[in-house]
Amino acid sequence: MVKSGHVLIKTRRTLVSLGTERMLVEFGKANFISKARQQPDKVKMVLNKVKTDGLKPTMDAVFNKLNQPLPLGYCNVGEVVGVGRGVTEFQVGDRVASNGNHAEYVNLPKNLVAKIPDNVTDEEAAFTVIGSIGLQGIRLLNPTFGETMVVVGLGLIGLVTAELLLANGCNVIGFDFDAEKVRIANEKGIVGINPAEGTDQVKFVESYTNGVGADGVIITASNKSDEIIAQSAQMCRKRGRVILVGVIGLNISRADFYEKEISFQVSCSYGPGRYDEEYEQKGNDYPIGYVRWTEKRNFEAVLNAISKRTLDVKPLITERIPLKEYQKIYGDMGNSKSIASILEYDSTEEPVSTVNIANKSFEGKKGVLGIIGAGNFTSSTILPNLKKLNADIKYIASSGGLSSTIMAKRHAIGNSTSNYKEILADVDVDLVLITTQHHMHAPMVLESLKAGKSVFVEKPLALTDVELDKIIAEYNNQNVSVSVGFNRRFAPLAKKMRKLLGNDSSPINIVATMNAGFIPADVWVHDMEVGGGRIIGEACHYIDLCTYFTGSKVKAVCMNAMGTSPEENTDNASILLQYENGSNAVINYFANGSKAYSKERVEVYSQERTLVMDNWRKLKAYGFKGGGNASSKQDKGHFNQFQELIQQQRQGGGPIIPFDEIVNTTKASFAAIESLKEGKWIQVN
Repeated sequence: MVKSGHVLIKTRRTLVSLGTERMLVEFGKANFISKARQQPDKVKMVLNKVKTDGLKPTMDAVFNKLNQPLPLGYCNVGEVVGVGRGVTEFQVGDRVASNGNHAEYVNLPKNLVAKIPDNVTDEEAAFTVIGSIGLQGIRLLNPTFGETMVVVGLGLIGLVTAELLLANGCNVIGFDFDAEKVRIANEKGIVGINPAEGTDQVKFVESYTNGVGADGVIITASNKSDEIIAQSAQMCRKRGRVILVGVIGLNISRADFYEKEISFQVSCSYGPGRYDEEYEQKGNDYPIGYVRWTEKRNFEAVLNAISKRTLDVKPLITERIPLKEYQKIYGDMGNSKSIASILEYDSTEEPVSTVNIANKSFEGKKGVLGIIGAGNFTSSTILPNLKKLNADIKYIASSGGLSSTIMAKRHAIGNSTSNYKEILADVDVDLVLITTQHHMHAPMVLESLKAGKSVFVEKPLALTDVELDKIIAEYNNQNVSVSVGFNRRFAPLAKKMRKLLGNDSSPINIVATMNAGFIPADVWVHDMEVGGGRIIGEACHYIDLCTYFTGSKVKAVCMNAMGTSPEENTDNASILLQYENGSNAVINYFANGSKAYSKERVEVYSQERTLVMDNWRKLKAYGFKGGGNASSKQDKGHFNQFQELIQQQRQGGGPIIPFDEIVNTTKASFAAIESLKEGKWIQVN
């Protein structure tokens, strides 16, 4: 299945980037202490999480994250076998280069794919992305004809960078400790020097430039030493430029840069657009009049250079290995002398979207699950709880297939698939769990209902009234259940609070605070079309919890956000809820609080009694006969939720959350956003 705005590619060749991939492989093999030392910023995040969530939940989350696979490779060449909606520049049969992984099939956004000229072979085109990394460094260096440039590190990227600098009319000096790489550089017209032979790099550059110094230096080396950055500055002329493409120690001496007014800049991958969700995932290009060279246009420029023979990459190919013999490359990367290793793919194999992991029988058994979505939440929370319940999971699906296959093997799930429609078509499956990004929830719920499947979907159920209305209509036509992952109401402390409050439906007051924490603005949850924003996507949890405590439905909503002008999206807001039975609730959803403070807190006031729940660990009861205080390990209700869900699916009976309450909560979250925009109370119909 091809995503909208994406291109499905059958791989012919991939290029192994030994430097980058060796680093990833070594990181994967390292023990936890070594990994922590390599990522001190992540260690600080872990310590902060321990303060709020406790040691065990934090360690579970950390180990789960570290156990997730990292796909290797980013230099892919293949043939287009499918195009998604909105893609017009590619057709089936086109040969293309992309930053796809080492995989027989890859599904890439159109702005990360470029057509290959007819006179460029697959092997040559495999250098496109590597070339773009070097080219972006050159664009930042901004060389002019006749300048002298130094390339530090003549690995794969360094050699390509040096040759592109030659094509720009520069005099190029290259340094590397590998004699073979220096030899190749010299054959290309680069002044290749091996410092191991006794040459002082700084003095050589001074001599070569008659005491002036290099106009610029591009560092493509990978080395933890701080000496490289110091030498790069020392070999520059006054007001020279240093561009970092590789990975080195960056303990910079101010004097080295200050006295000559040397500029220093780090190059980001393939060029403008990299890591920009709008450009890469949504396909929105930058106007060429304002951004001449994007990452895709850099791809095309490198392919053009190969086509015109101003860039000759053939001498860089050290070995060609069939994919099935990949261990010849990855088995001992630390001692490899290869410059460029090409993986060759079998062009005769047909695509397979589903892989059988374990043979299990599901005949005649109710409560058979198919999971759509294999992200971090599925791995860290859903699957461990389903495993405790001995749930019958026949499928797990992910768009690329890698993450779902890893999880299927780890949890003995019958099948891994990249085509979720196979789950919907399987008569054995009667319960579908949807854990994808939010904008996919409603369409997949609808498809599941039309297939006659019961559905559990992580919150939110839908992002718009139109989507919700379609789900309601289809739900009314089917004899199946719809559940949403409002797990907080199933937490042991929430159940105890509800029991203490009684069932007389008398009005109560609730003050609920979610110290949600800051999330950068470019994360997808903030995107109203993809994530729906944090109020619709996350605060809905607490609307449902308040509904559970009141035993009533929301009739009106008013939301105020921090700031002077109303916006469509916010994550610092207070939501006021009026309930049909006269109850009132205030939900404070804040992203600007300290991580050292409790992440969640609920206060309930009723009949001269008060309940205070702190972070799903402690409950204090005031004014209740016989006490009511309780404490436990942090439990947000996921286990109880899935236990009741599977029991309901196998034995029948009412839904674990009444559907009308799910609809009411969803509409209340929409009303909160509408209230912010219009500045008034909004009635919930």
